[in-house]
Amino acid sequence: MKAMILAAGRGERMRPLTDTMPKPLLAVGGKPLLQYHIEALVTAGIHDIVINLAWKGAMIREALGDGSRLGANIVYSDEGAQALETGGGVFNALPLLGPQPFVVVSGDVWTDYPLTRARTALAAADVAHFVVVPNPDFHSRGDFALDGARLTQHGERFTYANVAVFRPEFFADCKPGCFPLAPLMYEWIARGRVSGELYTGRWSNVGTPVQLAQLDAALRGPGS
Repeated sequence: MKAMILAAGRGERMRPLTDTMPKPLLAVGGKPLLQYHIEALVTAGIHDIVINLAWKGAMIREALGDGSRLGANIVYSDEGAQALETGGGVFNALPLLGPQPFVVVSGDVWTDYPLTRARTALAAADVAHFVVVPNPDFHSRGDFALDGARLTQHGERFTYANVAVFRPEFFADCKPGCFPLAPLMYEWIARGRVSGELYTGRWSNVGTPVQLAQLDAALRGPGS
């Protein structure tokens, strides 16, 4: 199984920190956000990783290289000066990800979700499996509902954790360009071909300097 880490975004809400550095390279607990994901994937036995690049992408390439020092094999999907958004970014990287199911994780979240689950999460008839979490204060409306292990649009809603497993079929009707992932997610959920799970462990969205500082303090522990 391969994985993709989404790391191309500009990080507007994180400015001014992201004026000079891509958001996934911002450090929490003494190391970059991206490194946590790479280490978690390697621990789960997923060594082949694609990272998409746009804003300050050369800095990510320089920091991580081929990934060998972290036990990974990293290749890059360079989107140029303008990021292709979440959907367009994954679609653009499909030739690098191959024909089998793959994991996608956003570079601007932090979680201790055990990515070993991703290896067996996807049922034969499904095109995607999404991890959801209890709604944080800043996103109280949530994104999707769960009916057992099925994602739906009706019922108590939870927040998408930005951790998922996809089959390439999920993107079968897409065309190259810049487009978000969300409309596709809702479309496939309506078709009944997306499973899901609620994760109640540690998860943080890292979208603003305040959220970054809070996570950094939490990871460093008391007295930091």
